[in-house]
Amino acid sequence: MNKPTNGDIEEDRELYSFLTINGGSSSIRFALYGADRPLRRRLHGKVDRIGQSGTNLTFTDTTGGQSDARTIELGDQGSAVALLADWLDAQPAFASLKAVGHRVVHGMTHNKPERITPELLDELHRITPYDPDHLPLEIELIEAFRQRHPAVPQVACFDTAFHRTMPRVATLLPIPRRYEAAGVRRYGFHGLSYKFLMEELERLGDPAATGGSVILAHLGNGASLAAVRDGKSIDTSMGFTPTSGLMMGSRSGDLDPGLVSYLARTEKMDAPQFQDMVNRASGLLGVSELSSDLRDLLAQEADDVRAAEAVAMFCYQAKKWIGSFAAALGGLDTLVFAGGIGENAPVIRQRICEGLGFLGIEIDHSSNAKNAPLISPGSGRVTVRIIHTDEELMIAKSVVRLLDLTSLQEA
Repeated sequence: MNKPTNGDIEEDRELYSFLTINGGSSSIRFALYGADRPLRRRLHGKVDRIGQSGTNLTFTDTTGGQSDARTIELGDQGSAVALLADWLDAQPAFASLKAVGHRVVHGMTHNKPERITPELLDELHRITPYDPDHLPLEIELIEAFRQRHPAVPQVACFDTAFHRTMPRVATLLPIPRRYEAAGVRRYGFHGLSYKFLMEELERLGDPAATGGSVILAHLGNGASLAAVRDGKSIDTSMGFTPTSGLMMGSRSGDLDPGLVSYLARTEKMDAPQFQDMVNRASGLLGVSELSSDLRDLLAQEADDVRAAEAVAMFCYQAKKWIGSFAAALGGLDTLVFAGGIGENAPVIRQRICEGLGFLGIEIDHSSNAKNAPLISPGSGRVTVRIIHTDEELMIAKSVVRLLDLTSLQEA
């Protein structure tokens, strides 16, 4: 393993207090926040393509204006965790670490952030079968920082917590009831993003944030939508796993369950192979046979029917989810686009919203083309917004609130 050298970040150690860790299936995003008010990200970066060739460590020191990117050799997730921990320990700013907050994708019955204890860690090990793509790396990260910095408190921020308010009818699966006792139900994900978006809506003074109907569209390589009434989630497109719902970069989204037995019979496909296909070889990538990146497909859709069909499917499915959630909510006051696609792809937002005028959804094409914060016309019945989501900041805020570290912010 090639370890990168110290990034030579020379900022005042006392400015940094909170580390946020966002572990995905093949990447780790991190950020250090200063003990100032409001919370401000001073150093952030990621390790991506874990388990693949060309693994990269990139970081930006936002205070000193320094950025760097390095290709590194890693064998597995354990090597990535060790490399990141070593690199962070070498940063001068890390000496003043006060707490670590982790995004934990699956939290089962937990409805709020919690301080990580040995008991909670044991529980995360126990529920790993519910999310084998994310939890192993997240657990490894928690254990690594616990071993290196045993006196530093760590906080788990659960992606499923936001959706714990969903009514029972939205969480049940139509399979034999005995499986519910084993925890087989709809959970929903992207909760940290949705929590952040709702707090931003409230900060912006949108009355729908606390007393209306909102649809949140987190559209990125991983994509989902959520229906929120009076500030509480009532439904979401992802269900038992993050693979379900809307088609995504390389995830299939919802499929006919009969496909499992069909592929088992015709191609001798076993469960692990099916899991790999629907998570890593489907969605935009599978339909286009070109790329999981919507930017690539938009650039090629005029010349390649596969790219055009993949883009059209994505927009069509997102449109259907908006329509179904508007029905579940009994109307709509505000629609929010977020995520890499939702925030940066005007043509995708336009295609999704086309034909939804009967719901009161209209967009101003000039504002949409500029990725303006408000893209609905003044005469529109539904407010349509673009909000930059920030899961890391949501984690940092949760750490401050849970550990009552406001005094550090004021120091």
